[in-house]
Amino acid sequence: MKKSLLLVSMMLVLPTLMISCATTGDLEKVQAEQKMIDAKADQAMQDAQAAKTAADAAKVKSDETSARADSAIKAAEERERAAAERERIADEKAKKADEAFQKSMKK
Repeated sequence: MKKSLLLVSMMLVLPTLMISCATTGDLEKVQAEQKMIDAKADQAMQDAQAAKTAADAAKVKSDETSARADSAIKAAEERERAAAERERIADEKAKKADEAFQKSMKK
């Protein structure tokens, strides 16, 4: 009885163990998939690094453009102040000239 029980259990256990073990082909397939995943991850990391570099360059360019725009605004405001001052001086001269003309007309 023990012998037949041992024989039956061996007949069940041995095929179960053999079926559940990975074959060399399975291992190679898993390794190939792992290499493919690693290659995709490396490519994604390179793409992310390239995108970060491009974003950094765009930010630097944007900062430079913003600085130029601020400078242009300040220059325009300065020109506006200078034009207003010249206009004020021209008005004063015109007023003085008009007063001189009026004074000469009274004589």
